[in-house]
Amino acid sequence: MADRRDDRLSEAKMNADDLYREEIYTDRRVGTIRVLAPVKSDGTADLSRKTLYVGEAQMMTSAGPLPLSFDIDADSLADAVAKYGAAAREGFERTVRDLEELRRQAASSIVIPKAGAAGLPGGLPGGGKIQMP
Repeated sequence: MADRRDDRLSEAKMNADDLYREEIYTDRRVGTIRVLAPVKSDGTADLSRKTLYVGEAQMMTSAGPLPLSFDIDADSLADAVAKYGAAAREGFERTVRDLEELRRQAASSIVIPKAGAAGLPGGLPGGGKIQMP
């Protein structure tokens, strides 16, 4: 078993052509912006690729805070700060839609007990198959 785990770890290889330097900015009130600046494998700036801006926030749920992460389409840190609110709102709405879809899928799944599952001799009639009256 340890051999399989070691094999998986040895297969984890970083892509030297897709490296980023990460900087974190926060106002300590609303959220965080991660700036991902593309770099070459020697650590120098890679000007052929675009800098990425990723916003982070938390959404309060009945189960506690849920971390949100969302892309911000921006050309600079100042632009990302200005667009943070709209991107956060879109990320929040997408998360709510995803949670509603998960809830819908969970509600529509049907669990059918197998024969003998009720603990009675012979179990439930039909051996776990749906029967129409």
